[in-house]
Amino acid sequence: MMATLPGRTRTPRESEDTGFDEKVVKIYRCSKVVKGGRRFSFAALVVVGDRNGSVGVGYGKANEVPSAVEKGRKRATAALTRIRLQGSTISHQVTGRFEASRVRLLPASSGTGVIAGASVRAVLELAGVSDCLTKVYGSTSPKNLVKATMAALNALRDRKTIEALRGVTLAS
Repeated sequence: MMATLPGRTRTPRESEDTGFDEKVVKIYRCSKVVKGGRRFSFAALVVVGDRNGSVGVGYGKANEVPSAVEKGRKRATAALTRIRLQGSTISHQVTGRFEASRVRLLPASSGTGVIAGASVRAVLELAGVSDCLTKVYGSTSPKNLVKATMAALNALRDRKTIEALRGVTLAS
């Protein structure tokens, strides 16, 4: 299996025909010093999505990069969640938080594109959001940003859900 570099998106055909695209957000290298020298291990932060409302994040660790990416992909596929979209954007402004990172997502008009950094962009694009503005506050660690973005997307509510929770009918 071919190793995936950070920032490269695999097509569904390359992802063993699962129907999901994957993007490696970051490869982490860790080393420990042993008697014979340094021994390296790797970790991969992988985002998987169908670009139609399903997205998942996985983190895999192994002694080689391809194995770490494969483990991350499997964990991301197992952790897929459904996101409520409104066309090509999100329904309302939302803020997600994880540890010291906060990510604010704002809906944008059609044709704006995804205005975001690499970590947040990977999650939004694979979720199917094509028009969105973002702002990151606090820590810019890719692990935290990806998890904060997922928290924000999971906090989205559509009109029907809000009406059911409040027990009222909202005016258009």
